[in-house]
Amino acid sequence: MNLNLPILQQIGKIADDENMQAFVVGGFVRDVLMERKREHFDIDIVVVGDGVAFAKKVANNFHRGGQVGKTNVVTFEKFGTAQLLLDSATADKDIKIEFVGSRKEAYEKDSRKPFVEVGTIEDDLSRRDFTMNAIASSLNKKTFGEILDPFNGTEAIEKQIIKTPLAPETTFSDDPLRMMRAIRFASQLEFFIEEKTLNAICEMRERISIVSQERITDEFFKILSSPKPSVGLKLLHQTRFIEIIFPEVSQMVGQEQRKDFHHKDVFFHTLKVVDNIAKSSENVWLRFTGLMHDIAKPRTKAFDEKVGWTFHGHEEIGARMQRKIFKKLKLPLEQLSYVEKLVRNHLRPMVLVKEEVTESAIRRLLFDCGEDIDDLMLLCRADITSQNPQRVAEYLKNYDVVVQKMREVEERDQLRAWRPPVMGEEIMRVCGIPEGKLVGTLKKLIEEEILEGRIPNEHDAALNFLLSIKGEVISSELKV
Repeated sequence: MNLNLPILQQIGKIADDENMQAFVVGGFVRDVLMERKREHFDIDIVVVGDGVAFAKKVANNFHRGGQVGKTNVVTFEKFGTAQLLLDSATADKDIKIEFVGSRKEAYEKDSRKPFVEVGTIEDDLSRRDFTMNAIASSLNKKTFGEILDPFNGTEAIEKQIIKTPLAPETTFSDDPLRMMRAIRFASQLEFFIEEKTLNAICEMRERISIVSQERITDEFFKILSSPKPSVGLKLLHQTRFIEIIFPEVSQMVGQEQRKDFHHKDVFFHTLKVVDNIAKSSENVWLRFTGLMHDIAKPRTKAFDEKVGWTFHGHEEIGARMQRKIFKKLKLPLEQLSYVEKLVRNHLRPMVLVKEEVTESAIRRLLFDCGEDIDDLMLLCRADITSQNPQRVAEYLKNYDVVVQKMREVEERDQLRAWRPPVMGEEIMRVCGIPEGKLVGTLKKLIEEEILEGRIPNEHDAALNFLLSIKGEVISSELKV
């Protein structure tokens, strides 16, 4: 096996000096065998012996060579592990190396905290999640690069199969998060989950309840970040995992809708939308928004004899659902307004296709979406999932018209990165009023004049308008 990372040879030399066996294991080995490019170098090292003590010796050795400071070592004595961090100033890339001694593990039924005891390298590999990750490569000089593969992980990689080294019931009972990892790897690598392993996921899915929400959400977003997210999302549906971890999404399954420019089933339409976004953007929050854009359709579904199924107001209700979803999934709240905004506005651009639409409507969309307008348009294009190529082309052409209309208005009115042309402090000074509700009222009136196109988005025009209305507005407020 070609381990062309110099730092691994250095670690192997230190192991030889300490008369210890050292192996690189896990995802790093898998990706080298697959010739898969890694954006981040997270390397797992197993030694037959004390992993923490060995990590400290490696850190001291690197420190003497000027490669890493002593403070870069983080030890977890309770778990028998240690991490060594190397930044790009001391290595070709940022590298995180985790050291552990070879060990056996056993878990209590209702806990993810293991009982740990010393074991062989084969014992250590058996506790890994999947056979493709249960491959070790020697770092000692005499056997450098030699493969240890007791569970035929290389064959699983060649056949693109995900299976567990032990019985799947044992592997998943030890750590239920591995069930989601199986689905995530299937989505990331486009591998197949072996039938016995898939059946065990279906049968044991309820055990995910002992895993923290943060860990579940992390795996879910890795699925969304994969090249074709629908692979993982379909598996979550097939195993009924989605019913446990994200019931709002599972409720879209089987919901019929008009199929003029959508897939007939809301859930499978949504998967196509997410995949369409993934083809154009790596922004995982835009992909999440694609998953959320029709989330309220099951709650708003009604039948109209003239047009069929309708979902009036689903965009607004879907936006309002996001805060609760964010809290439940423990998502970062700084992303909430972005998702709410795009879900709330995802139907508006199509209305702008009509010739009679005013520039005011275009200004208001630009104003409401600001710097996120391009992401909104990408979502709208992805939302066209009809099986009729002619119809898809027609709708996409309509969006080209919308974009051109917005470009013309934006070039003139500069509403994308909105800043009020007259700020609150200037309003208070010009009008001789204190901070308060009246300042907001005057700012809103200026904003409306600009959005209606009655004055340009410029300071002098806005100030002149303020001077013309301030007396009447202030007088009116005082009467109230």
